[in-house]
Amino acid sequence: MVSRTGHYEPIAREGHIFIAPLALISLGLWWFAYPVGSVVFLVLAVAVALFFRNPERISPQGDGIVLSPADGRVVQLVEQGGSKNLSGGPFKRISIFMSVFNVHVNRSPVAGKVTKVEHVPGGFLDARDPGASITNEHNCVVLDTKDRPIEVVQIAGKVARRIACWVREGDALAQGERFGLIRFGSRVDVYLPEGYSFIVDLETRVRAGVTVIARRDGAQTPEGPGHEHEISE
Repeated sequence: MVSRTGHYEPIAREGHIFIAPLALISLGLWWFAYPVGSVVFLVLAVAVALFFRNPERISPQGDGIVLSPADGRVVQLVEQGGSKNLSGGPFKRISIFMSVFNVHVNRSPVAGKVTKVEHVPGGFLDARDPGASITNEHNCVVLDTKDRPIEVVQIAGKVARRIACWVREGDALAQGERFGLIRFGSRVDVYLPEGYSFIVDLETRVRAGVTVIARRDGAQTPEGPGHEHEISE
C-alpha cells in the first residue's frame, strides 16, 4: 500500500543520516587503499539500511478486524486494562516487541481519523518489561473508527531513543497505512474496546499491516495474508 503520508521510500528517510556517513567513510577508505576498513564500514552501512527498510505490503481490509501495527512478536495480552486517552473501559491491550532485526515502520491497525497525538517523555526500560507502557517515553495515537476509538502507542525501549510519528490530529489513515517508526528496538501497544477478541497468542510472530491480531465479535477474518505470522522481509 502506498502511503498517503508520503513515507513510501524503500529505505525510511530517518535512516539516511546514519547510512550516508558510513557509506562515505567506506568509500574514502577504499580510495586511500584500506580495503579491510572499507569493507567493515560498507557492511555497517548495509546493516543500518536493512534496519530502516520500508517494504511495500498488501493489507487485508475489513470492518471489525485489527491488523498488527508492527513486525515482531506478541509479548503481552491484557484482557482488562485502562487507557488515559480513551474514555470508558476496560480495554484490552496487545503488546508487540520489535527486535533490531525487524522492520521498524509502524502501520495503522484500523482505518480511522486521528483525533489525538501525544508524545510523553519518560525512561527507557527494556521494551519487554510490563511497566514500559507507563514508564517509558512513548507516543500515543488515538483513531476514531466506525465502531469505537482505538489507541496505538509507540514505546521507546532500552536502546530506542527516537520515536517518529508521521501523522497529525485530523489526518485520515487507511488500514495498513504507514504512520511512524521507532529507532533501534522497541514496542507498540494497541488498546481495544470491549467487544473485540484477540486471535493471536503470546509469542506469535506478526507482520505490520498484514497479520490480523484481533477482531470485533462476529466479524469475519479475511482469508490470505491476514493469516501470515512469519516475517519474511
